[in-house]
Amino acid sequence: MSELIGVGEIREAVRERYARSALEMARTSASCCDDVCTTEGNASCGDSYSKEELASLGLSPQVSLGCGNPTALAELHPGETVLDLGSGAGIDVLLSARRVSPGGHAYGVDMTDEMLAVAKTNQERAGVTNATFLKGTIEALPLPDASVDVIISNCVINLAADKAAVMREAFRVLRPGGRLAIADMVAIDELPAEAKRRLDLWAGCISGTITRDEYSAALRAAGFSDISFETVNTVPLDGVGEIASDHIRATRPPEESCC
Repeated sequence: MSELIGVGEIREAVRERYARSALEMARTSASCCDDVCTTEGNASCGDSYSKEELASLGLSPQVSLGCGNPTALAELHPGETVLDLGSGAGIDVLLSARRVSPGGHAYGVDMTDEMLAVAKTNQERAGVTNATFLKGTIEALPLPDASVDVIISNCVINLAADKAAVMREAFRVLRPGGRLAIADMVAIDELPAEAKRRLDLWAGCISGTITRDEYSAALRAAGFSDISFETVNTVPLDGVGEIASDHIRATRPPEESCC
């Protein structure tokens, strides 16, 4: 949790920005990560998806609010159950649903009514039936224990004020042996205190970033193992520091068999 800004303030700033993005999505490429993904010398967020993937859903790159393509990172298989933390406009949920068919299902959790409405519209347009969008926060997931095989997320966990709670919830809903495969922004070094006081930078996927060491410690404390980070690109930000887009993997260890 931030020591400088309250959890409620951060959550409301993020919710307001995502609500605006949802309302503007039909005419702009507004994105959480516009601040960091369109920096000179870095690819835009939508470039993470192939034209074939987007065409299969009848969607355009502007529906991506992330900084990667966790559906490819997760190496999904038919019959698996997938959960997307902070599902936004739904592109990762819908792509996941296609990858786990037949027999699998994809869930998306988002706290913003406007974004959930966009996601459900995109689902209807794509004709994907094995997907469900749920309202909730990633710190208190509306799913039972040990109910999913894979957790994905796309440039969202950095927005959460209480990342330890996010990791605990992710571990809780994963089945033993389940895996986590996310794309997220991380800080190369600790960001200046003044940057962490700015709600606009929190909502812009900057101020909420933590270092890889902090990220790894939160995952380990929740119970995860086999933790790895792969840097996709780095983004220098004037007056703030340097952050990076990373692919992050971890697993929930299998439970030891009885007898």
